[in-house]
Amino acid sequence: MKTVASGIVVHNGGTADAPVVIDASNISDGYVMIRALSDKRLKVMIQCPGGIKYTYNLRGDNTWEVYQFSDGNGEYKIHVYREAASGKYAALASSSFDVILKDINAPFLHPNQYVNFTENSLAVRHVAKICTEKMKDIERIEAIYHYVITNISYDHQKAATVKSGYIPDIDTVFQTQKGICFDYAALMTAMLRAYGIPTKLVVGYTGDEYHAWISTFSKESGWVEGAIFFNGTDWKLMDPTFASSANSSKEIMNYIAKTSNYTAKYIY
Repeated sequence: MKTVASGIVVHNGGTADAPVVIDASNISDGYVMIRALSDKRLKVMIQCPGGIKYTYNLRGDNTWEVYQFSDGNGEYKIHVYREAASGKYAALASSSFDVILKDINAPFLHPNQYVNFTENSLAVRHVAKICTEKMKDIERIEAIYHYVITNISYDHQKAATVKSGYIPDIDTVFQTQKGICFDYAALMTAMLRAYGIPTKLVVGYTGDEYHAWISTFSKESGWVEGAIFFNGTDWKLMDPTFASSANSSKEIMNYIAKTSNYTAKYIY
């Protein structure tokens, strides 16, 4: 599911010393692409139809970045801001789009800033070794899940030092075989999306702790919001970090089976 800036529907904005280009050619596929050139920090704010606002960083090196429409069909408002004096930001460009998706699951099939992968990513190439065309979606989900929880270890040092604005690097996590909850969720999301399985990377809270987990879609069961494991009767919450860290202990599996323990805030 490649993302492209097709150049068919383009909104130009910004200033002479900080031009901004918003490519809306493929909004029906669930994403928009933005690039800008600036020596100052940039932010993108996307206001969804339901009112929730997503804020992202935007590189100022004039390369394209992908932002998804997580809230389904409706009007999205996009604002680009540039850092001004005293760490405050001033409006640089804005556009609004009436999004009608070809496929309601499209935003959760493509790479984006938080789930950044290509067909050549090491993690994506590895999926072909653990999944086959003959598998059902549920079997592929289970195979990828078990790969992640048995091969990736929780990085306590990274968890203690990670800074605000951190974005997972899929291949670094795959190669080092360690990471924090955000890394687990992003890695598994990338591997599932690369195989054509719609997957949401969800960021929110478990109790008072900030956390990341995933929800996924199968042709057999539709969207399973916060689940991973089907034993023929029950789904278990799709939280690869907890399952890995506790070696799938009975207590942890009981905890992650209760969706009431989780409060979603953002979906990527």
